[in-house]
Amino acid sequence: MKSQISNLLRKLGLMQASDRLRFYFHRFGMRKKNRAFLKEHPGLILPPDYLMYESFLLDYMRYYDNGKKTAQWLIDLVQKHRKLNDTAILDWGCGPARVLRHLPELVPEAESYNGTDYNSKTISWCRENLHGISFADNSLMPPLLYPDASFDLIYGISIFTHLSEEAHLQWLKELIRVLRKGGILFLTLHGEGFLNKLSEQEKQIFQAGKLVIRGQVTEGHRTFAAFQPPEYVKEWTKELSLLEHIPGKQEQDVWIWRQG
Repeated sequence: MKSQISNLLRKLGLMQASDRLRFYFHRFGMRKKNRAFLKEHPGLILPPDYLMYESFLLDYMRYYDNGKKTAQWLIDLVQKHRKLNDTAILDWGCGPARVLRHLPELVPEAESYNGTDYNSKTISWCRENLHGISFADNSLMPPLLYPDASFDLIYGISIFTHLSEEAHLQWLKELIRVLRKGGILFLTLHGEGFLNKLSEQEKQIFQAGKLVIRGQVTEGHRTFAAFQPPEYVKEWTKELSLLEHIPGKQEQDVWIWRQG
């Protein structure tokens, strides 16, 4: 039922407008919980409400506390494959740094901490409020403003999940370009755990090993959705050496590769 309503809103060109309305309902519904969190954490710097909602959820506690847990989860998975001391780290599609803001504390031995995003308002907020991390703007499509072989670890948490197939192809090449030999690429994608969210027609496309795109909204926006079957991912990333694939049950799949 939800997918039918979603598809109807897309066809009518009302998906992003309805999502903006949803934001206001969420802000009203979360006001008591968020105020209580601020009272318990005086002085904690948080992004503006819409920047938080657009990239995650409008839940201050989950943005901050779960952001730290996600950062530790990322570190634990990556360290199975390489040490993080003296590493240059890039959060590609960092948003308001939900995860990245915690890495200087959790991985103090890293070489550098970097974030890039196509949302210039988000990057401006990050630059003004989060120190010890370098932030850069990028466009919806490549290139990044970094020289070749700049990073030892690049991670993108739910970024390709909001991009077209052409963007999949171009961005993978660009991430490979800025990844050092032996470096790690870490991505989360919409895998088989999201089959129940697809229409019957979309399921057929997915099960045929093809990328499923829900567009008719601005690419890159939270309402633009891409679903990546494992067969597609393996073919799409064949230039990299697959280290680990962790299928999600109700969560996104985790994919970890090595360059070279």
